[in-house]
Amino acid sequence: MPNQFDILIKNAKLRGSESLTDIGIAGGKIVSVEKGLGGEAGVTVDAEANLVTESFVNPHLHLCKVYTLQMMDEDALTAYQGEGMGKAMNAIELAARVKEKYDKAWIIENARKAVTQAARFGNTHIRAFADVDSKARLEGVKALIRAREEFKGIVEIQVVAFAQDGWVRERGTDKLMREAMELGADVVGGIPWIEYTEANTQQHVKEIFDLAMEFNKDVSMLVDDAGDAGLRSLEMMAVEAIKRGWHGRALAHHARAMALYPMPYFQKIAALLKQANMTVVSDPHTGPLHARVKELLAEGASVCLGQDDISDAYYPFGRNNMLEVAFLASHLLWMTTRAEMETLYDMITVNAARAMNVKDHELKVGGNANLVVLNQPNVLEALREHSAPRVVISHGKLVDQMKMESMWNQ
Repeated sequence: MPNQFDILIKNAKLRGSESLTDIGIAGGKIVSVEKGLGGEAGVTVDAEANLVTESFVNPHLHLCKVYTLQMMDEDALTAYQGEGMGKAMNAIELAARVKEKYDKAWIIENARKAVTQAARFGNTHIRAFADVDSKARLEGVKALIRAREEFKGIVEIQVVAFAQDGWVRERGTDKLMREAMELGADVVGGIPWIEYTEANTQQHVKEIFDLAMEFNKDVSMLVDDAGDAGLRSLEMMAVEAIKRGWHGRALAHHARAMALYPMPYFQKIAALLKQANMTVVSDPHTGPLHARVKELLAEGASVCLGQDDISDAYYPFGRNNMLEVAFLASHLLWMTTRAEMETLYDMITVNAARAMNVKDHELKVGGNANLVVLNQPNVLEALREHSAPRVVISHGKLVDQMKMESMWNQ
């Protein structure tokens, strides 16, 4: 007689509940959440009164650049993180040097290592950026598409074709971006603030949306990522999304100049973000300025957190550990009350999934069985420890942690 459940989790603590419950999983779905579940199961996991939640989601990772810091000097790192981020554009130009060495053969090796880390830390969904320009060509896109296929069913990767060095200023990028979408990239990515003029910034935004609509793809743009209160690419992006009807299909990343906005302009931006149903992805640990996360939340705008970088020209650390990202954000954003910690947890699970248009990423009957069984009984302790989960479930199957550990150590 077949098992009633593929996996049965016993004695689980759910967020917002003091009592224990059981969770039944079958066919990749959560089919039962109730106390005292009976029935046969292929695998039974005892959570031992520890927290069980949705798995972690990372909506921002430059996966083609992971572990490249050792391939270059620290000039870009110093420029990006110094002097009020006034040299951010110069930092990007300095960081571009490594792309002269781009080859999909070593990029895929680094990507595998980073995605293996993601699986170990319960991070089952990643929006992964691959630079597309005259230096990077399509090497990063090809490598990340390969990683997407290799890790399917363990870590779902959305590949972003990313015009890192500009659309207008970097000649030929438009053709390469089209080729990237034809190869199978999932998201159209831009960085409009890096253009030299406001007119070119607007053109960058417009033509990114043109390409996204042609291929029916979502949009991700790094906006206003410098210490200049006069940058306006976030506003341009939100207005374009509204005009195109691309509501809920565009993510705005960084928006660090928001820290310098006067309050009336900030409130205008918050209203536009809500109208566009556009989420801001903040990475406060990777730069000295960051989006005004608490104020955005107070205005009713959507915000989530991303890893951003792992040991590259902009940030020397990172493990694809979203609990660690939230732990750092708690300090940097002064979100330290229990209610704020719960919000941070949403920003690396359900809110991040919603921002990436990952469907049914909820711990409820009918939700997809992407779950973590932690070693801590509550969110406070989970953030304090930010350790790897005891069990990771992806697409209704246990992730083989010994295999992931072995791949990491290769």
